[in-house]
Amino acid sequence: MELKHIDIAKLSVSSANMRARGKPDLSHILSSVRARGVLVPLIVRANGSPDTYEIVAGKRRYHAALTVAEEGGGIEELPCAVIEAGDDAAALEASLIENVARLDPDEVNLWETFTRLVREGRSPEDIALTFGLTEVQVKRTLALGNLLPRIRTLYRSGQVDEVTVRHLTLASTAQQRDWLALLDDPEARSPVGQQIKAWLFGGSSISTKVALFDLSGFEGAIVADLFGEDSYFADADQFWTAQRGAVEELAGAYREAGWRDVVILDAGQPFHSWEHERCTKRKGGKVYITIGYRGEVSFHEGYVSLKEARRHEKGEASPGDKPVRPEVSAPIQNYVDLHRHAAVRADLAGQPSLALRVMVAHAIIGSPLWNVRVEAQKAHSDAIAESVENCGSEAAFDEKRRAVLALLGFDPETPTVTGGYDGEYGLAGLLVRLIELPDPAVFDVLAIVMAETLEAGSVLIELLGSLVGTDMAKVWQADDALLDLIRDREVVGCVLAEVAGPDVAAANEAATGKVKRNIIRDCLMGENGRAKVDGWVPKWMVFPPAAYTERGGVGTASRAARISDLNASRASQPEPLRQAA
Repeated sequence: MELKHIDIAKLSVSSANMRARGKPDLSHILSSVRARGVLVPLIVRANGSPDTYEIVAGKRRYHAALTVAEEGGGIEELPCAVIEAGDDAAALEASLIENVARLDPDEVNLWETFTRLVREGRSPEDIALTFGLTEVQVKRTLALGNLLPRIRTLYRSGQVDEVTVRHLTLASTAQQRDWLALLDDPEARSPVGQQIKAWLFGGSSISTKVALFDLSGFEGAIVADLFGEDSYFADADQFWTAQRGAVEELAGAYREAGWRDVVILDAGQPFHSWEHERCTKRKGGKVYITIGYRGEVSFHEGYVSLKEARRHEKGEASPGDKPVRPEVSAPIQNYVDLHRHAAVRADLAGQPSLALRVMVAHAIIGSPLWNVRVEAQKAHSDAIAESVENCGSEAAFDEKRRAVLALLGFDPETPTVTGGYDGEYGLAGLLVRLIELPDPAVFDVLAIVMAETLEAGSVLIELLGSLVGTDMAKVWQADDALLDLIRDREVVGCVLAEVAGPDVAAANEAATGKVKRNIIRDCLMGENGRAKVDGWVPKWMVFPPAAYTERGGVGTASRAARISDLNASRASQPEPLRQAA
């Protein structure tokens, strides 16, 4: 580790900083930095260029120094401890250690950071030793990854207590959705605390809905309610005998389908995604089957343990026979390969229909020369993630994606078409499939792959939104995830005037932001005596976008301005150049 002073203009906050997102609270540090400057070194590392660095720990000190510099305080260089570049796990640890020492982060923040450390190769035992925790404490925090994003949001905001969350980590996804439905139902009472355990595991009443076997062949008794809507197994032992037999049959079917292994976990034992990595069937992925205490069964296809994944990355050598001298030497093979390549690409240049299919196959699978990545849609919070997951556009796109998965014969549960092919023959195998499809079907595949790999927040989104005529009012509806994020007083006032009208905005000019947001919410929902406003979309989200104030800082508007500049530049070109473009 090297200690040095670095120009503040050459520093930026690293994504490895556990508090990289959001505006830092400077109330307890700003006066000290004004008086004495930054005394405790920031922890930084090089970020790819010889003289620029990213901040791993010390975001608050950095922003306080920026504030003082903007006030004319003259801070130019900051004391920094430079750690080795490239080790994300060490950077995360440094950030977390400093933040834990300063102020206990909430457990969801810890979960996000611990999960990233696991992905960087740290085991729960390593994390426990580093931070002075027990391994059980680390595993309990990592178990938050089993929860739906909305439940984590409720926990972070204090609307759900720790005991309730601990028990919900044992619930399946379906059970968590059932619990949320009870929470949202004003006439029902959702179980909390220790009641969750009884709700999940208590009693012998097992619904016939969870059975994997044919009920017509079941020899045990089945009890139905008075209305015949719900039915249950009278004898739990008989159910479990039949259910385990059905699970074994399905496991055998998976093995016959070519999966390397099928792991059936003990009843009640959860599958922890943070302990595993995705791996296709072709590359040796396994199927994990979980069985809940109430009989429900879940299938997790295409995973290997982290240990197996690391072993595969290292490429452990397999024992082989004594090498035999090949008929063709490396130089001869190079000569042959290059001439064959030149001949094939010259012929391919004259067959655009085939070239299109080759390109689509490359976009789906990738190659040593092609690196195509799916847009991860990384959200700054669980509330934003939940809002996007539940929006109409995502549902419409998912329907089209599933149609293409079926068209290509991919696993229907594959999350994306891009990277979803796991056939034995790789690019060649997929190309054979694409050659069999007519052009309109190939265009459908291409459209989904291109849509999956569009970069969010890019200039291209602005251009495409205008070209295809995207109308946000038809596909989007305001929700609390957005309204709760609008905190700027001037912006809240502008939005209130736009939604409720200038008179209402003027009458409530001195009201708090919370009151103004509630008025906006009432207008959008048509509640509390206010007329319902339909089709409202904030200026930032429409195509083309605009700003509410003259201060700037609206990403969509600045990107739209670049599109306008592009169109103006193209219009100023001579006619032959415009036609060529």
